[in-house]
Amino acid sequence: MGKINRALKNILTGPDNALDIRNLKYLPRWAVLLIDIGLVTISTVLTFFIVVDLSPFLYKLLSFYEKTLIIVGVNILFFIVFKTYAGIIRYSSNIDALKLLLATVSTFFSLVALNYATFYLVGEKIFLIGGLLINLWISFSLLFLFRLGVKQAYEYFKIIQKNESLIRAVILGADENAISIAGALEIEHPKRFKIVGFLTSDSHKSLRILDKPVLRHTKKINKEVSSLGADAIIFSENSFTPEEKFKLVEECLEHDIAVYNAPLVSSWDGEQPLANNIKTLQIEDLLEREPIQLEVQNKIEQLTGKTILVTGAAGSIGSEIARQVAEYNPKRLIILDQAETPLHNLQLEIESRFPDLDFRAIICDVGNQKRLDLMFQNQNIDVVYHAAAYKHVPLMESNPHEAVFVNIHGTKNLADLAVKYGVGHFVMVSTDKAVNPSNVMGASKRAAEMYVQSLYHEQLNHGEPKTKFITTRFGNVLGSNGSVVPLFKKQIEQGGPVTITHPDIIRYFMTIPEACQLVLEAGAMGKGGEIFVFDMGEPVKIMDLAIKMIKLAGYQPNKTIKVRITGLRPGEKLYEELLNDECKTLPTHHKKIMIGQDVVRNYEMINEKIIKIIKSANKLKDDKVVAKLKDLIPEFKSNNSSYERLDNLTEIKRD
Repeated sequence: MGKINRALKNILTGPDNALDIRNLKYLPRWAVLLIDIGLVTISTVLTFFIVVDLSPFLYKLLSFYEKTLIIVGVNILFFIVFKTYAGIIRYSSNIDALKLLLATVSTFFSLVALNYATFYLVGEKIFLIGGLLINLWISFSLLFLFRLGVKQAYEYFKIIQKNESLIRAVILGADENAISIAGALEIEHPKRFKIVGFLTSDSHKSLRILDKPVLRHTKKINKEVSSLGADAIIFSENSFTPEEKFKLVEECLEHDIAVYNAPLVSSWDGEQPLANNIKTLQIEDLLEREPIQLEVQNKIEQLTGKTILVTGAAGSIGSEIARQVAEYNPKRLIILDQAETPLHNLQLEIESRFPDLDFRAIICDVGNQKRLDLMFQNQNIDVVYHAAAYKHVPLMESNPHEAVFVNIHGTKNLADLAVKYGVGHFVMVSTDKAVNPSNVMGASKRAAEMYVQSLYHEQLNHGEPKTKFITTRFGNVLGSNGSVVPLFKKQIEQGGPVTITHPDIIRYFMTIPEACQLVLEAGAMGKGGEIFVFDMGEPVKIMDLAIKMIKLAGYQPNKTIKVRITGLRPGEKLYEELLNDECKTLPTHHKKIMIGQDVVRNYEMINEKIIKIIKSANKLKDDKVVAKLKDLIPEFKSNNSSYERLDNLTEIKRD
């Protein structure tokens, strides 16, 4: 008996032994039905005493117990029909009240029908009509008050909770989505937010929603939030432009107001509490620009019914390209990478999402020319999206030969085979670090750009090109492997410090879907030999990015989370460029996409120099590799690197 008492105490009380009815699980359906039957029985007994007191006349056809069984039985029938017992009582709504009303009214009319049917058959009624009306009123009242009482008791215990620190929040918006979010947050347990009001751009006077005030949002959002006694704001609508949202968040962070993002209720899967889907605002939410609207028809013509090869498919860019290509119903999709596990994961994902797609996953290093040749020979490829590359600046600065093997030799292998086997389009993914490169990684990508462009023009010299070579060039990609944003997130989660190489360093940013849309669009619109660049908006100062991310996570920069300056890494520069001084730009049909027309280089000269670079790499002679890269790319000037000494050499020693 003692064990049972202790268990019951643990269920009903919290850690401080205070009564906490919120810890009770919801009643099972059969229990609710039994309680409802009990309440109907009580209402029948009460009705009998009231009728007896009001009128001495009662029908004698059936006894009181038989009448009670009929009334209760008919009520049970309609409880089952309308499923009045199916809902969770503490979440009862107007729909549940309507079900109760329908059940009790249906019971009344059924008993009236039985009453008159008996009268016509045997000449005597069973119930007084007035008694049935009284029973209807009492039974509905008891059933409704039972649910209302449970709900209010549950709400009461939520209000007096002592062990849960609630975030007092204001919802920005007063539309249906905002109201739904506020209502859902109010009934959730354990509670995370206490909604104290709404802010809206519409003009309202003395308006209240869910018994909470609605204020008109002006330019001083911090004062409005403060007037409602809140310390957080929840974005619930998508009507703000990125610029407007950025300004609002800037003001909130400046006044230490926490900022959260709420999902659209229509997109909520319901598997987790809604409060769990309300996340602190992510830096990606602020850096995203207006969504790019690109043409679909040209990509349909480019991809549908074609055999598509995506190299570097295990990476963040390559995998997203593969996902987007799969949407266009290609004849066959081939994904290629040397990273086994992420390639396998992508294979499982695509097979699951696109079960009817003809699909191949190939483990291969792009430096393996013989393996690539066999693949091209067997697959009849129409389009290549070349995203395979080494991209980490410090690592490539320490291992120049590896940058050559993948970024230069791998690209040369693929490009040569594309021409040999008549591939229609070859789209190369490049980087802004290839412009006026200051590191080996950027120089290797620039060498690859030069090779594919010269190879295209070499085809032009001999007639109509078999293969259109197209280059896409963009900046840092949010969320990609090795990107600064995931690094900062991890450092913040670990309590800091957040490390920045230089306080003045700036970078362009774009999202992974944006980058991959650019790649597909370039492949569709490219005529050959172009470098497509993207209008990436204003560059972002990395120091500001770090400060905002720390604040968005709820911490104080340089107090709870330190920011540490580590110094520029080898080959790193303060800012990146998308075009060099010699490159001219032309507009396209889309204002966000430009074509960079670079100076055409002689294929024989470039091919000869690249072959020499590859030979030096095979001999693992890093100095010679870098020196020959500088010979190929005169604008390549090493920055903060041991290879700076090679910039002053006037002659390159030959093997």
